[in-house]
Amino acid sequence: MKAHKWQILLGFFLIVLSALFYVVHYFIFRDPHHIFIYLLGDIAFVFFEVLLVTLVIHELLSLREKRARFEKMNMVIGTFFSEVGTDLLAVFSDHDTRVGKIRDQLLMKSDWSEENFSRVTQQIAHYDPKVEILNFDLDGLRGFLSGKRDFLLRLLENPNVLEHEAFTDVLRAAFHLVEELAHREKAGDLPEADRRHLAGDMNRVYRLLLHQWLTYMKYLKKNYPYLFSLALRTNPFDRNASPIVQET
Repeated sequence: MKAHKWQILLGFFLIVLSALFYVVHYFIFRDPHHIFIYLLGDIAFVFFEVLLVTLVIHELLSLREKRARFEKMNMVIGTFFSEVGTDLLAVFSDHDTRVGKIRDQLLMKSDWSEENFSRVTQQIAHYDPKVEILNFDLDGLRGFLSGKRDFLLRLLENPNVLEHEAFTDVLRAAFHLVEELAHREKAGDLPEADRRHLAGDMNRVYRLLLHQWLTYMKYLKKNYPYLFSLALRTNPFDRNASPIVQET
């Protein structure tokens, strides 16, 4: 109540001040008819003003704010793929025994349209990857993810991330895999049951990453062609990918 006391006092003061000016107007011009004409006109305009401010201006400002948050969120996602995501996709896809079912669909072209992205997204919506862990370098993966632990923690602390549920799930799954591997002194010397458990964690990260990567690539194609060009040349599903620009 105390926090709003000054607002109540200000409102009361403004009402008194308005009434005082109407009284002064009356004593100077002696024309109540004129006063009530403008008073009613001003009151009638208040409803239109409320409509204009709350439904039009407020929505425009909200839309602008949402776009700004969307851009910031995609900058965070782009940083994630540059630091962690693309490397993980490359490693997991190399050990995915089922990747042949989707590899060709993921070899994007510079002239892809939204329809191309939508079609591929639908095709992999129910894709169930199978990362083969038998010959997987778990110690190497543990070392790589351990070096990215602080980076992942900073991403989780970013308030913009909480508004993006799909990317939040990616980060949680990735950080869980970091924790699992960190608790094993020799990740390469584990019983079969534990290796299957780790394979499940890896497939979870891989599956979520794949969907998020497609969404991000579509965003780059639409908004940042030069970034999309580099993403094409470093496509983790393209075995012939090279960042070097070749003659066409």
